[in-house]
Order: sequence, then structure tokens, then C-alpha cells
Amino acid sequence: MRYDISGTVMQTLSIVLEPGEVVVSQTHAMAWMTDGIDMDTHTGGGLLAGIKRAFSGGSLFITEYSARTRAEVAFAPRFPGQIIPMKLGVGESIICRKETFLCAERTVSLEIVLQQRLGAGVFAGEGFILQQVTGPGAVWLDLSGEVIEKTLGRGERLRVHAGHIGMQEPTVATDIQMVRGFRNVLFGGEGLFLATLTGPGRIWLQSMPILNLAEEIARHLPSREAGDVSAGAGVGRLVGGGAAGAAIGGILGGLLGSE
Repeated sequence: MRYDISGTVMQTLSIVLEPGEVVVSQTHAMAWMTDGIDMDTHTGGGLLAGIKRAFSGGSLFITEYSARTRAEVAFAPRFPGQIIPMKLGVGESIICRKETFLCAERTVSLEIVLQQRLGAGVFAGEGFILQQVTGPGAVWLDLSGEVIEKTLGRGERLRVHAGHIGMQEPTVATDIQMVRGFRNVLFGGEGLFLATLTGPGRIWLQSMPILNLAEEIARHLPSREAGDVSAGAGVGRLVGGGAAGAAIGGILGGLLGSE
């Protein structure tokens, strides 16, 4: 199995499979493929496994691409960003944000993992339910914007704006910390809470959270509905992002937009 990542802002991943080799992806990820590839779409372990995967931001179904002869299959993320290749050992895992998983070898498992602290899941911008990718095998993950990798020492902490956490090793703990200062909260634009990552372990930060992109696009739309969405997104960011931020932002955005 050989692969090649092409492009800069909108990257594509091309994988050349030898006969008998298989890669697995979530739906809507395949861009093109040559003759000699067989597709098989299923729930990846039963309906319950598919539902769990959907709760973590993935698709209910997954698709297997198996090679009958030497053939190529290519995948493309839905947002501008960077594709991260990783080779996981037996039992080695990585914790990802929703919709980060692009594709992997069939030996790699994709499961859900819950934030240990409810507050971190609600307000830290990651969401309460995350994805956990476990080896052995090769996996390709995609993050939004540019990617910055950092290694935290034991006890070392990093405060991160909601949504900029792309993925992290399981040894890194996530918590929340309230922004201090009345003016910082109201006028600083960083929200009410920040995520706090504590080492040891590696983290991958993304420069362009999808929530920020959606808010900016909505702000430039000419319709009245766009103003409502933008207002709701702004309130959601004040709360701190994540599931609660999106929900509260949507509700308050509707109220602010109503006559």
C-alpha cells in the first residue's frame, strides 16, 4: 500500500492498493477510483456500532474499498485543511474531534469516547462525545486550516480557544477555565470559557475551526436569515462552543432575530 497527499489548501489523498488490500472510509469521502476496486457499504459491526459512530460525528455507514488488482482510490475532505497520516501500533489510540476521521486500513477501529468531565465536553468546544481511533494500522485524519503540533510535558498546561483543538493523545487531559475579567468576557471575543489541555502528550491544533468559518460565511450572506444565524453563532461562541454553545446560540439567535 502506497499513498500520496497532494495539494495545499484543499488536499487530496491518493492510495494505491495491491490485490487483497482494503481501506475503510466514512461515506461521502471518496473522490475517484480506478478499475479493480470493489465497494462494500455497511454499518461496520452492526446497527449499534453505526449509531455510536453517528453520535461521535461520523456517518451511520462506512464503505470498504478492496482491490482485485493493483488500483487507486482517492479521498478528499469537505473543508479546507490538512490531511494528517499516522501509523498506529497495536492498542495505540488517538482522540479526535468530530468528522476528523477520513480513512484507514481495515485493522483500525473507530469508536466513541466520552469526555470525563461534563463541563469540558459542553463548554470546551470539543463536544461531550469524541472519536477514538485505535490501531494497529495506518489512518488518515483531516483537520481544518493549518495544523500546529505541540508536545506538552507532565503537568504542562495550554489554554486553547474553543474549536482549535484538532486531536490529542489519550494521556492529555481536557478541562475548562473561565476567562477572567468582565471586559475580557464581553469585548475580548474569546468566549466565556477556554479549554485547558494538560500534559503529558501530543496535541494537534487547527487554525480554522469550522464554526468560525460558518459564522463568517453567514455574516456575509445578504438574507435576513443569515443575520439570525450569525447572531446565534456569536452567542454560541460567547458560551464557549461545543454542543451547548451551538444549541444556546441557535435558540438565542432565533429570539434576537424575531420581531
